[in-house]
Amino acid sequence: MLALTRRKGESLVLNNNIEVTILEIRGDQIKIGITAPKEVPIYRKEVYLQIEDENKAALNPNGAEALKKLF
Repeated sequence: MLALTRRKGESLVLNNNIEVTILEIRGDQIKIGITAPKEVPIYRKEVYLQIEDENKAALNPNGAEALKKLF
């Protein structure tokens, strides 16, 4: 893991086309802004993990039952 120090208003660039900017720092929360091409999906990690779990369940032979529960 790369750890960087940034201040409010400062940014970092990923892969030449994604910019992450520190918008606000309030107590133990940091608000960030992300500028990226539309084809780049951006998820909060907890949402991404949930999507992964649901995809794995869909591949499972019992996955059909899990999908039925969603609806």
